[in-house]
Amino acid sequence: MENIITVEHATKKFKDATVLKDVNINFEKGKIHGIIGRNGSGKTVLFKSICGFMPLTEGKITVSGKVIGKDVGVPQNVGAIIEAPGFLPNYSGFKNLKLLAIIQKKIGNDTIRQTMQRVGLDPKSRKWVSKYSLGMRQRLGIAQAIMENPDILILDEPMNGLDNRGVADMRELLLGLKAEGKTILLASHSAEDIDVLCDTVHEMDAGVLQTVKDGE
Repeated sequence: MENIITVEHATKKFKDATVLKDVNINFEKGKIHGIIGRNGSGKTVLFKSICGFMPLTEGKITVSGKVIGKDVGVPQNVGAIIEAPGFLPNYSGFKNLKLLAIIQKKIGNDTIRQTMQRVGLDPKSRKWVSKYSLGMRQRLGIAQAIMENPDILILDEPMNGLDNRGVADMRELLLGLKAEGKTILLASHSAEDIDVLCDTVHEMDAGVLQTVKDGE
């Protein structure tokens, strides 16, 4: 199978701290890849680097054949939730997604409505995002990540704030996206989420990434 993301000798330093230590990993297309590890282990920094949000100190990351920071600044085929999704509090969920969609001009109102329904939100609701529960805000973040139909999803703790029904809904959604051929990188503290969803599992500890389950 084809590797859609390749990380080679990725090192990231902040002053005296080395947050990523010579990370080498290939992520195969069309699978769900789990990244586990404690807070501060380097998972989020790796995700930000793959998305082009944070340059590496050493090494390189290739996404869909293009080197991040050289061939392209930010990969165009990636949808992401990294840390808490940021939205304008005094607008509805639909309005927030519409404002984001205008930037790329890839999708229209119907696609936004369909995506909101897919994650269990009412696109007709005028409720401000400031009045959303944590779980609703997380659903909106997932909608934002998937609405432009990216090939790759990078999801940092996407189940945060979801109740049991919400977690079940999102697991079903992610498995459906995988069936559509999407590649998903998933960081989660839930051993059950990782076990149910992931084809491969990799553990980050103090900036070092090791494979726990290789998917073979």
